Amino acid sequence: MTLPLSFLWPQFLWLLLAVPLLVLIYVWLLRRKRKLALRLGSVAIARQALGAGLHWRRHLPPAVFLLAVALGLLAAARPLAVVTLPSDHATVMLAIDVSLSMRATDIQPSRIVAAQEAAKAFLKELPRNVKVGIVSFAGTAQVVQPATLQREDLVAAIDRFQLQRGTAVGSGIVVALAELFPDHGLDVGEMTYGNGRRGKSIDEAPAKPKKEVVPVEPGSYTSAAIVLLTDGRRTTGVDPQEAAMLAANRGVKVYSIGLGTVSGEVAGFEGWSMYLKLDEPSLKAIANTTRAEYFYAGNADALRTVYEKLGTRLQLERKETEVSALLALASAALALLAAGLSLLWFNRIV
Repeated sequence: MTLPLSFLWPQFLWLLLAVPLLVLIYVWLLRRKRKLALRLGSVAIARQALGAGLHWRRHLPPAVFLLAVALGLLAAARPLAVVTLPSDHATVMLAIDVSLSMRATDIQPSRIVAAQEAAKAFLKELPRNVKVGIVSFAGTAQVVQPATLQREDLVAAIDRFQLQRGTAVGSGIVVALAELFPDHGLDVGEMTYGNGRRGKSIDEAPAKPKKEVVPVEPGSYTSAAIVLLTDGRRTTGVDPQEAAMLAANRGVKVYSIGLGTVSGEVAGFEGWSMYLKLDEPSLKAIANTTRAEYFYAGNADALRTVYEKLGTRLQLERKETEVSALLALASAALALLAAGLSLLWFNRIV
């Protein structure tokens, strides 16, 4: 937990001026008692009257009580602090690139196998009460496993990946959003080709009216998140930044993972070659737009580490929350401690 950065009721901080006032009153009472004791005829009687007045134990209970008062006054101002709390994510959508370039073997045994194994390990790390859905994308994007708690179904879906041509990064994000918000009328075909898209059947039922979406603070939707993994750059489909804005307007974070080479290189596949280059700027922009994070994985070990980090991010989140109850509890505990010490040592309340 970091120190409070703001207060809901900052005007109550003026009450803290009572703390130095209480210190002055305490010092005045001590001097008054000392003067009264010095008026006595016998030095022994004076010492008896002063008791342990110069001993540190006499001042400790009032000091602890004063600290309790200060914490109580801070609690009255309702401080806010950034704390690490269990996440309330209910659904995580994995959007995984299954383009032909995922056959490259620069990551052993291959990019796609490394991605599959890391995704399976990621599923084991997530709490069992978190639903997970899987979207695969190449030239098009599709839901290969709707969000479910059944880890066996998810593993089976990962094992069924089929590599295809093209890389529709933005479409993968949109399909994941459509799975999270089925009533929002998100349509990849319409976003790609417009209302008069090719291949639309005359018998097709009219589209349902779209739900009006009021934009929210990016990253504020804590019930779901999207994890996007790709090894290339968009060649078709929805523009990734347009898709990122759709996610941001709904408050959904899109954590992006770049797999493979950043510089670009020619990879051979059964007699033919392909130029590969990871579009890091686009992936970073997606994460920044949605208030999430970008990770680069240059090998299989790095990819597993990324998924481990993501598992922690999705289970524990740093959030700004009110901590006045904690300060009030600490204040009460210190007040009881001060009273207990005073009764134990001097048989009196502070």
